[in-house]
Amino acid sequence: MMSRRNTLLGLGAVSALLASARGLFGGSPAQAAPPAHTYEISKTDADWKALLKPDQYAVLRKAGTERPHTSPLNKEKRAGTYSCAGCALPLFASSTKFESGTGWPSFWQPLDKAVVEESDTSLFIKRTEVLCRRCGGHLGHVFTDGPRPTGLRYCMNGVSLNFTAA
Repeated sequence: MMSRRNTLLGLGAVSALLASARGLFGGSPAQAAPPAHTYEISKTDADWKALLKPDQYAVLRKAGTERPHTSPLNKEKRAGTYSCAGCALPLFASSTKFESGTGWPSFWQPLDKAVVEESDTSLFIKRTEVLCRRCGGHLGHVFTDGPRPTGLRYCMNGVSLNFTAA
């Protein structure tokens, strides 16, 4: 019998594979509907490409997904702040980070007014996408299987974040 966690891990792995395949075979979130609102920081696609590393660009600007268990931030245990790799907006406090076992840095709560959430049906299931409030960069998704006190799991792509120790 499969546990809820194993089911979610399996769905996460399938999601990562589908996201990778989408990038390999020409499908792109860039063809999706434009964001529902504008952001404080707005750059051209060429400017984002010049500013970000290729893997950061693929995740932050094209809603890609990094491979699980590849981010050094998974093992980060120091006190500090996680910020957007695109615009440096502080997003998460280290005190809200927890080990989810999913292979991506996970948090139970973002900083106040740091992120926006939008409905995402790109993989034929309804999920909640998490974006940087200031630049609209794709960070990951939020799920309702996290720890107390919120019960939420903000499952973030490590390449979309920078860490600054306290």
